[in-house]
Amino acid sequence: MGVPSTIAETAAALRDGSLTSVALTRDFFERADRLDPLLGVFLARFDARALEAADAADAELARGVDRGRLQGIPVAVKDVISTADGPTTAQSLILEHGWHVRSDAPVVARLRAAGAVIVGKTTTMEFAIGTPDPEKPFPIPRNPWGPAAWAGGSSSGSASGVAARLFLGALGTDTGGSVRCPAAFCGITGLKPTFGLVPKSGCIPLGYSLDSVGPLARTARDCADLLSVIAGFDASDPCSFGAPPFGCAASLDGSVEDLRLGIDPNLHLQRDDADPATAVLFDAAVDALAGMGAEIIELTIPHHRQLSYATRVSWPCEAFAYHRSTLQTRWEQYGRPTRIALTAGALVSGADYEQAQRARRVGREAVRRTLGGVDALLTPTTVRPAPILGAADFDSITESTLTRPWNAVGFPALSVPMGVNASGFPLGLQIVTRPLSDALALRIGDAYQQVTDWHSAVPPPVA
Repeated sequence: MGVPSTIAETAAALRDGSLTSVALTRDFFERADRLDPLLGVFLARFDARALEAADAADAELARGVDRGRLQGIPVAVKDVISTADGPTTAQSLILEHGWHVRSDAPVVARLRAAGAVIVGKTTTMEFAIGTPDPEKPFPIPRNPWGPAAWAGGSSSGSASGVAARLFLGALGTDTGGSVRCPAAFCGITGLKPTFGLVPKSGCIPLGYSLDSVGPLARTARDCADLLSVIAGFDASDPCSFGAPPFGCAASLDGSVEDLRLGIDPNLHLQRDDADPATAVLFDAAVDALAGMGAEIIELTIPHHRQLSYATRVSWPCEAFAYHRSTLQTRWEQYGRPTRIALTAGALVSGADYEQAQRARRVGREAVRRTLGGVDALLTPTTVRPAPILGAADFDSITESTLTRPWNAVGFPALSVPMGVNASGFPLGLQIVTRPLSDALALRIGDAYQQVTDWHSAVPPPVA
């Protein structure tokens, strides 16, 4: 059947006997042997243990033991999330190699319990901050659509590996767009869940009040399968709660009929820095959903800019609080982009931080009221595609995103591919819904993917 692209089709093949997890995992590792030197996806591979897990999944399926659609599916984990298979380094020289080694984060433990095959740890930015640092001894994550371009930060390797078909799903983390931006840049699907829906204990923090662990995969349906496994309360994370995973995949009925979808054209039409394809592709995506029976309503998303800045003020302060003592004693061991980003937190006053939290509270209620009149909000994920490595600084990249407000308010937001620009690089459509309506965002994304095929596109350099 060739290299599988989706969890759904692979799960069916594992059950009809046309494929085994062992053969699939071996094929992915062989593909990684060929492509990863170009793409920089893996920080660590767990070949032996992964093949053992794949063999166990095959044996259970043969005995009629079915743990669900993730059984036997190769999945990778961003290297800020702890795994029992090896050390968690956050792509840094700072962390001791014993940090959470031999201990799975709750989300990883849940993947294993569902029968998933953990194939390795993926590249990121140091501590999920900033831009790639060629001066440090780590792989530089590259974009499968053109290896001279960045895969996006900071769930870079997770997104690049899914797009290049080195594994079928991955976990990332999102503090200001770090699941959704790499998903958009690499032409795949990524979800930032409702804040607290997925436990983040066992994950190295960036912004305590903003971080979310989320899935990346080729399709919204595959992300739904991953979310259904990793969501729910865990006592180790006081921010998590006991909401059920609400059978996300079961709600994907392919319909958006009678849904009211809000758009705010001012977000991208008035941007001088937007790629010309952004508006064209976004309009086409909106038209596709309207053609399926959705009602499109123009509106103004309240406090969008203020919420974006609130995130930009909050996470450096929270990150600086975590790293302050180590910065004082091991300054040179941090990469230069990381030092710049972290020390920005020292320049924000307590009054500024508190004002940002007030803006978040006011903005949360205002956006909640706006979503009382529509079922979801649609925006581009970013106004520009992936930048060429070394050609853009962190500030210009983050200013091109439309992701940060949803971290500030904690609402779920999904990015799905909506096409490519004149240079052949992907752009993403962002779907935002009310808290705990993650399943609705996934339903809209899945319906869109049933009438478009952008999610099926394969990057030419790594086909």
